[in-house]
Amino acid sequence: MTDRLTIAVDFDGTIVEDQYPKIGKPKLFAFETLRKLQENGHRLILWTYRNGKTLDDAVAFCKQNGIQFYAVNKSFPEEKFDPTYSRKINADVFIDDRNIGGLLEWGQVYQQLIGEEKKITQTKKKKKGWFPF
Repeated sequence: MTDRLTIAVDFDGTIVEDQYPKIGKPKLFAFETLRKLQENGHRLILWTYRNGKTLDDAVAFCKQNGIQFYAVNKSFPEEKFDPTYSRKINADVFIDDRNIGGLLEWGQVYQQLIGEEKKITQTKKKKKGWFPF
């Protein structure tokens, strides 16, 4: 994927196991994938139910794991919260454990968004008289 995306990412149940209000263990490959997305120029927004101290704790935890978000619970850093407008985040992609069908494994997220899968072509020798069905 070559275009820069704005990606909204949930915290509990997505980046870490859901232990709200505590911080759960990191999900397998979550931080590695998020770091790679940032290295490729994508903007990450933390989009979470958390607020106040629990939000500060989540942001600090992510920072300790190498992720500093473009914005937190808003579409851009300078945005001011206004209760007369929708809180919907303006993002190209949302990564959330509450998606229909659930959360993809972070390895699958990596492949879909970064697409660095190496094409492996395997040639099989056909056996005489052998049919694959």
